Amino acid sequence: MDHVQANRRYWQGRAGEYVSAGEAAWSASEPRWGIWGIAESRVRMLPERCAGLDAVELGCGTGYVSAWLARRGARPVGLDNSLAQLITAARLQRKHALSFPLIHADAERSPLRGECADLVISEYGACLWCDPYRWVPEAARLLRPGGELRFLTNGFLLTLVLPPDVATAGRELLLPQFGAHRTEELDGSVDFHLPHGEMIRLLRSCGLEVLELLELEAPADASTRYDFVSAEWAAKWPSEEAWKAVKRGR
Repeated sequence: MDHVQANRRYWQGRAGEYVSAGEAAWSASEPRWGIWGIAESRVRMLPERCAGLDAVELGCGTGYVSAWLARRGARPVGLDNSLAQLITAARLQRKHALSFPLIHADAERSPLRGECADLVISEYGACLWCDPYRWVPEAARLLRPGGELRFLTNGFLLTLVLPPDVATAGRELLLPQFGAHRTEELDGSVDFHLPHGEMIRLLRSCGLEVLELLELEAPADASTRYDFVSAEWAAKWPSEEAWKAVKRGR
């Protein structure tokens, strides 16, 4: 698929910019999520009990989410489209004496067997850079009945005020909601966003029931190294959203 190759080139070129953030996340005492670093106690992206869970992270980048899971007793597998990102993840595994499998592959077509996971998770990974009509069915294939899919990505409202030629989110809707799916960015990358109703329909069509949709507010003292949205904007409208769904039993 053209977007898979485009995003692989993009992340091979940008991987070095995410090394320091990955190092900080690996060393963090508590998981913090998204561009605002929202505490795990607020988002609860990780299951309450991780011990013994088989987990797959789709689009693991430097592998810090998988590291958080491994420290809680889960058995994660990290999969990413960028070899450069995985090289950083492997180095951080050695540094922190923590080991789990890392796979260089397209999250829309993973080499893993079906029903191998109790948890599939993604933070700005497959849930942003992969086609949802391909990665969501793949996540459902990997999950055992009763397993959960959890992912965190840009808030859909934010995407409507940020066409490729606009640098910072404003207060005017600039893109249509109907037909939203794929955005080709000026830097050559391709990202994906679905309206909430369409995402719910897609999840249900793949045998997944929505448990929760969190539209996240930036904390009062929030700051971010990204310039596409301000803390003032994100304190009024959701710049990020977290989804949790469970795979129906047979």
